[in-house]
This record gives sequence, structure tokens and C-alpha cells, in this order.
Amino acid sequence: MKKAEKTTKENLEERFDSGQSVLDYFDVDATTVRVNVDFPVWMLNALDKESTRRGVARQALVKMWIADRIDSLINVRKPAKPARRRHAV
Repeated sequence: MKKAEKTTKENLEERFDSGQSVLDYFDVDATTVRVNVDFPVWMLNALDKESTRRGVARQALVKMWIADRIDSLINVRKPAKPARRRHAV
């Protein structure tokens, strides 16, 4: 992780809203939090089957799927950049 200069909450929000990465401002390794989730048996069986098919651990599969979902939500919420207008010459 490269070292980022100091910033304010407002600057981080502006960067995030404009689609820029803000990860350089956080130590993501130190911000891991353990959570417990209860899954129905049928869902665990399906997760195990898919994780075996992909050759990854169940936890890795769940993390990948959640990260993909979050990414897709962020991309949907990003406002489209306005097209540049060209002046007639």
C-alpha cells in the first residue's frame, strides 16, 4: 500500500463520489472485523458445492460474492460523466 497524504472527511467523500479510489487512506488489513452469519443448511450445501467446484474455501467464495455485489451497487450509483461539448469551428 502506498502512503497517502493526510486528508479530511469531506475530501474523502468527494473522491469517493467522483469514483476515485480512497483505499490508500485506510489500512484495510487492520480494519478486519469478524462476523457470524447463520445460513440454512441448503444454502451451506450450495456454497460448499460451488466453493469445491471453484477450488476455493467457502469463506473466500462468500467474500468474493459480497465484494462483487458491493462493486456492482457502487457502479450503479455512480453518476454518469457529462459528455464534453465541442464548439463549432
